[in-house]
Amino acid sequence: MQSRSRRSFLTLAGTAAVGAVAAACGSNTGRPGDPPPSTAMSAGPPPSKPAAKVTLQQWYHAYGEDGVQDAVRGYAASYPGATVKVQWNPGDYDSKIVTALQNSAVPDVFEAQVKIDWVRQNQVVALDDLIGPVKNDFSPAVLAAQTVEGKVYGIPQATDTQVLFYRPSLLQAAGVQPPQTVDELVDAAGKLSRDGVKGLFVGNDGGVATLTGPLLWSAGLDYLKPGGREVGFDDPRAATALGKLRALNANSSLLLGATTDWSDPGAFIDGLCAMQWTGLWNMPKIRDAFNDDFAVLPFPKLDNSGAPSVPVGAYGAMVNAKSKHVAEAKAFVKWLWIDQTADQLEFATRFGFHVPARQSLIDKADTLRSGPAADVARFVKENSHLVGGPVWTQQANTALSDAVAKIAKEGADPVAQTKAAVTVAQSELKRLFG
Repeated sequence: MQSRSRRSFLTLAGTAAVGAVAAACGSNTGRPGDPPPSTAMSAGPPPSKPAAKVTLQQWYHAYGEDGVQDAVRGYAASYPGATVKVQWNPGDYDSKIVTALQNSAVPDVFEAQVKIDWVRQNQVVALDDLIGPVKNDFSPAVLAAQTVEGKVYGIPQATDTQVLFYRPSLLQAAGVQPPQTVDELVDAAGKLSRDGVKGLFVGNDGGVATLTGPLLWSAGLDYLKPGGREVGFDDPRAATALGKLRALNANSSLLLGATTDWSDPGAFIDGLCAMQWTGLWNMPKIRDAFNDDFAVLPFPKLDNSGAPSVPVGAYGAMVNAKSKHVAEAKAFVKWLWIDQTADQLEFATRFGFHVPARQSLIDKADTLRSGPAADVARFVKENSHLVGGPVWTQQANTALSDAVAKIAKEGADPVAQTKAAVTVAQSELKRLFG
């Protein structure tokens, strides 16, 4: 894919913004109403030189799609209000950000999902004044990833999700209907396991990492209750839902030991499974492999008291509270992730396959207008949930993951294991909120 070049409309928009910045600073812009410039004969001090632009450091993790790095550098170069230097960060980006926020004024602007500890330690800046006018344009689940105790700390950039891909031809040959409930999914996986093909691939861990959230949501539950101060799965239905993962692991219908894991479409494309839970980002490869012989579903509901679901995740643009240029950093974030909607749409849909973070832009995305892609866009609007969230701690997540693994792999009692995870999660909430 060719590198992105700066577009003329950005230059025009940038020119207008320069004038606005200059006027706000009280400098002479040469427009009607400005004071005349001083001359050699004028009384008073000589004219001051225009203030130099500040330099902002902006960090991204290393996106795998071709063209993203050139694009974000182009966006930064187009910004009229400051000199923005983009740093690309291969490797363990999340750990690098944690270290930087503890010790440094750099980066000024970065992408991440907010953590409650960052807020408690005053490491990030609230951005409610930036997002306020367009807040309702973001889905609640996407915005929740950047919200702690009612304040927003990141402007969502683009949305990723996961769905159930399946081959209609294989389901038809096996006399299987697309599953609408969890029990139907278990039954379909069993019937589709034949002729060397497994019915379902949800990861080499048997779905522990991918399906914990969807199973809770299928029962109408969640990691935490609204407000984030009570455990959301302290309910008998949680054990019932999580126990379904044991059924999938016990009936020999899951593909295990694949060369690539769930985030890669290789197993599905290579015909090793009839259905795979994987990311939207793989849709172009799957379409190239099967043309029209693929379709998508959300994770099914447990029963009529539950609901279908898809998980969503979205990095947001954030501001380092230790930055020496907080006001300028906020102005840049607003310009790029609130004002420049054309760039936001391009960022989400041109380099790889994602859903725009803003709902109004989903309808403008050509790549999401028809077929399975349009179905996914609808799932994101109607059935999206946040995995964990800023208040869901690593300790709570480890306890729940360990419990689900014991249920799925060892046949441990779902009620006892779920209760143990609830106890740890409650302890973490008490630590955070007292």
